[in-house]
This record gives sequence, structure tokens and C-alpha cells, in this order.
Amino acid sequence: MLDLTYELPKPKVIAGAKHDWELVIGMEVHAQVSSNAKLFSGASTKFGAEPNSNVAFVDAAMPGMLPVINEYCVEQAVRTGLGLKADINLWSAFDRKNYFYPDLPQGYQISQLYHPIVGEGEVLVELGDGTARTVRIERIHMEQDAGKSIHDMDPNMSFVDLNRTGVCLMEIVSRPDIRGPEEAAAYIAKLRQIMQYLGTCDGNMQNGNLRADVNVSVCLPGQYEKYQETQDFSHLGTRCEIKNMNSMRFIQQAIEVEARRQIAILESGGEIMQETRLYDPDKGETRSMRSKEEAHDYRYFPDPDLLPLEIEQDWVDGIAASLPELPDEKKARFINDFGLSDYDASVLTADVESAAFFEETAKGRSGKLAANWVINELFGRLKKEDHTITESPVSPAQLGGIIDLIASDAISGKIAKDLFEIVYTEGGDPAQIVEERGMKQVTDTGAIETALDEIIAANPAQVEKAKVNPKLAGWFVGQVMKATGGKANPKAVNELVAKKLGG
Repeated sequence: MLDLTYELPKPKVIAGAKHDWELVIGMEVHAQVSSNAKLFSGASTKFGAEPNSNVAFVDAAMPGMLPVINEYCVEQAVRTGLGLKADINLWSAFDRKNYFYPDLPQGYQISQLYHPIVGEGEVLVELGDGTARTVRIERIHMEQDAGKSIHDMDPNMSFVDLNRTGVCLMEIVSRPDIRGPEEAAAYIAKLRQIMQYLGTCDGNMQNGNLRADVNVSVCLPGQYEKYQETQDFSHLGTRCEIKNMNSMRFIQQAIEVEARRQIAILESGGEIMQETRLYDPDKGETRSMRSKEEAHDYRYFPDPDLLPLEIEQDWVDGIAASLPELPDEKKARFINDFGLSDYDASVLTADVESAAFFEETAKGRSGKLAANWVINELFGRLKKEDHTITESPVSPAQLGGIIDLIASDAISGKIAKDLFEIVYTEGGDPAQIVEERGMKQVTDTGAIETALDEIIAANPAQVEKAKVNPKLAGWFVGQVMKATGGKANPKAVNELVAKKLGG
């Protein structure tokens, strides 16, 4: 792997009335495991089904129903841990987290507080400006999702949909290593990208398949460094948790709003109370939801219906051997093998489909030329029409065909753009289109010279100006291109113009 070095991003600083303050952020990301069945039942996880249609007896907490663990969900959690370079615990256990809510029919949630399946890992988060930060992962544990309470269907009643109940979630808990709103969004984006590469979570935030609880605190400059040296949390401010965020934009807004709220309290002599809050994007404020619970408030205890989960190292090794090439490795390879810039490689590896499209297009061709056409022409057009790469009407073979015609000097860059438009809207084989529509580049220097001589003869005054100021020779290049319908080889035209006007 290519060794890439980065500078650390500077922490976000907010100026208060009395002091400058720095942000400290930790995140608990809930990622829905990509699985057809739930964690402890065979009920479907399909999104958008009729309310309460994907519910097994065990999900509905019917008497006498016992949970049976889904091995595939365990495999997906292990795969995610390996993708985050984390320790895999061969022995883990499930606990009951007790609380009462209408969408939690059991009266408890099965989770893993004390013995999670995945231990410490790390994620490299790049900010796009040459800076990056390694965010430490504290743990990943599996747990059941709750149902959904619906309050807007009737003015007098609330409804409960249990379709999500029992769906397997991975809770990915970070250390308080994130130092600003942009970093927080970049961290979520990187986690989502890695899990999409792994196939363990689709990352769909709109459907609630990826959501985050954001812990925000503020401290005076220098305090965070003391925490880093000692790992003593007393150097940091009291944190507040912003619950259930499922939008990158709102996550950034909420962090900024909450930080300013805390600064105002501290500078007026007040004290921050540890609590769970909700962000209201319409009002641009966070509001208290409940005081922050500790583990004892939930009366955790080992789930008596589930034995400890024991997995074998050979099984873990088998999963590790089947991992795909991950984003950081793929980006480094694209830079190394195709000579791409850091930016281009980042854009092309943003998702699995884009990376695969580029790699197929670039096979046996100039990587830089292929990247230029994929990013600027194809991605630009797809974005304009709000399409994804999987909806592209141009295939890698077709785009590669256009690039081949450019590389062989059969067409110019200008003609290539016209050809791309035809292929994008009508389809077809690029080489055949060029042949049938007479789009081939004129490389016959005799024909180009004839056109140039006619233009020189008709414009003696312009010739004299160009001889005094060579920069004006470009006018003749443009006239030749115009006279040949843009088909003349630009390199040949430039050479002939320089030769004719140089004397």
C-alpha cells in the first residue's frame, strides 16, 4: 500500500464573550446490518412493508417465545470489525437493557453492554484539504432495534409499527477524537463508505438504516491535550448527547448550535448538565429530552435466554480472507497504478460502483485520461440529471472506446465531447459512429496547410500583427479549426501556424 502522510486538522474554535472554546465530539453510530432476517427471528427486514407485517412472535414478545441468534448477523458484525481494523472478541455475551416504551414490546432491548463482539479499532478520516485524523473506535456491539411510534396519523391517538423491532443494529462507539462539525460529517461518511464496500450496511440515512447519537462538549484550549496525555476525562467538559441524527447537514448544524449553547451557559457561570437532547432544525436549537442515563438506570443484566456467544478464530480468519479491497487501499492503488491525484482517486473510490466503473474504463488505457472523462464528463452529466453511476447510459466499454479514439488521434478533444453526447443520448459504438458520421480528425497536413494558406492570404494585416506579437497566432489556429469543422488535428495546426508565421 502507498504510504500517504497527512497533517492533523485544526480543532474548531468558537469565540465566546470571554474565552475561545474548542469542540470535543464522540459519536455512537447505529448501523442496520444488511440481512434479510432479524437478529433473533426469521422475520423479514424489508423496508416499506405494510405496518406490522414483518413481525414474528418473538419480535412481538408473545409469551414463551425464545430468541434464536442469526449467524449471518454475527458474521456481518465481525466483517465490519475487521474492516475497521478492530479486535474481534471470540467470547461475547448479550444483556437485557430494561426500559418501557410503547414500541418496545418486550420491555427490554437485547444488547451487549459488558462483552461486545468487537473491541478497539480505528478509522482514517480525511477532510479533503490534505488533512486527516485517525478516529479511535472503542467498540462495536450488536443489539435489537426498537419499533416506531407514529404520532401524525390521528389527532387523538398514536400508532405503533413493529416492523423494525428486532432488526440487527451495530452500534459503533468512537472515542472523543473528533474536533469539529466537518470532521463529524466526514467520519460518518467514511464509516458509511467502508460498510458499503463491505456490504454490511447500505448506509441509507433517509430510511434510518444509519443514524448517529452525537456527544458534544466544549473545553478551553490546552485541556484536550491534557486529556490526550492522561486519558482523564476530567480535563474535558460535560458532554450532552444529541439523539437520532440522520442527516450530515443537520449533524453539523446541531453540533454548532449545541456548542454555542454550552459556551453561553459556562460563560454566565452556569453548569452543563449531562443529558440527552434533540435537535430542531426548524428552530435551529437543541432541546432537552431527558437526563442522561447511566448503565444502572437501565438495570442491565445478562440475558437468561441466550448463552454467551463463542466463535472460533478459524471462522474469523475465513471472513478476513474474504474481505474486499477497502477504500483506503483502493485509493492508494489508484494513485500508485494509474498516476492519479489524491483528489481524483478520492472521487473515484467514493463508492464501490464508481471505482469499478473507472477501473474497467481505464483497463489498458491512460489512467489520467480515463479519470478525466469519468469524473468531468460522465459524473458531471449524471449529477446534472440526478442519476447515479448504476443508471449511466454510457458503459465502461463505450467510454473506453471514446478514449481510444482520442489516444489514436482519430478524433480531437472537441469532437470527443460531441461524440460523448451522441453515445450518452443515443447509444451505439463510438468507432462506428465516427466512421458513419464523418467525424474523423483531419491529420493530412496537406489539407490543413491548404486551409491555412487561404486564411493567411485573405488576412495580410493579421499576419503582420502575429509576426510582431506571436501570441496572436492563436487566431489562425482558431480559423483553421473553424474552416475544417473542428476536425483538424490541433497539434498539426499549431505546428504549421508556428512554421508559417515564425519567419
